[in-house]
Amino acid sequence: MADLFARLLLATEHTEYDTGAESVAFGMATRCQLPLQTVMPLVSNPEYEALAPQIAARAESDAANRIAHLRDLAAGAGVTIDLHLRRGEEPYVQIVQEAKEQASDLIIIRRRGKRSFLANLLVGEMVSKVVAHAPCHVLIVPRGARMWSQRVLVAVEPGTQGRQIVATGAAVAAQCKLPLHLVTVVPTEALRPQAEAFIGEMLALARQGSVAGEGEVRCGKPFTEILASASASRSDLIVMGSRGDSRIGRALVGGVAQKVMGLTEHPVLVLHG
Repeated sequence: MADLFARLLLATEHTEYDTGAESVAFGMATRCQLPLQTVMPLVSNPEYEALAPQIAARAESDAANRIAHLRDLAAGAGVTIDLHLRRGEEPYVQIVQEAKEQASDLIIIRRRGKRSFLANLLVGEMVSKVVAHAPCHVLIVPRGARMWSQRVLVAVEPGTQGRQIVATGAAVAAQCKLPLHLVTVVPTEALRPQAEAFIGEMLALARQGSVAGEGEVRCGKPFTEILASASASRSDLIVMGSRGDSRIGRALVGGVAQKVMGLTEHPVLVLHG
């Protein structure tokens, strides 16, 4: 995927919840023979730390240990990492800022962190903010996920953005030598003909690029049908946009994207237009 994503940024706190993101980041860096930029956010409040310097010192020591262990893991995987520890009150701000400074084209991040009073959230609050504010595409990786090896599913809708999403999804499938599966979810059967025509057109373009593919139109709740399609097609990477631009596309934003990211056990690539 070197042609697609040449500047990878792994965002990790190197906890047990980050293992999937780290594994996928190492896999992508190895496959594409790329160095791996890495950012580790450290929550820091200068006023509080001035009153409790021992707590700040303990946090710094813990971060140093996690960084050393992460470097060892990367070296064992044959990956060179350039790691930056960034301090701030809001971890997502540090991650987004690092992506801007590094001109990253892909952020790789876990789905959620430790359980807390926010445990009912499908996607961690910090991760949701990264997805919302990122200057580039974001790959959200569940804790137990690994590199995809079966099929790439693209959740798409008719329109300009839909064409761009299919093009990126097809490029990922081509470089990974995997088949493509397109799905559009419509709210009513009246919209099925339009969606089927679009899917047919997109599959024809994908095949011109030597990408084998199939497609389908489903009617129902978007997140339910996208997940069902991924399961039925045995897809282990889901590609979707961050927002829609058509009557059909509006179904694939906001809560739907959150639910797809939160309920699947596979990585989700969220594309920013």
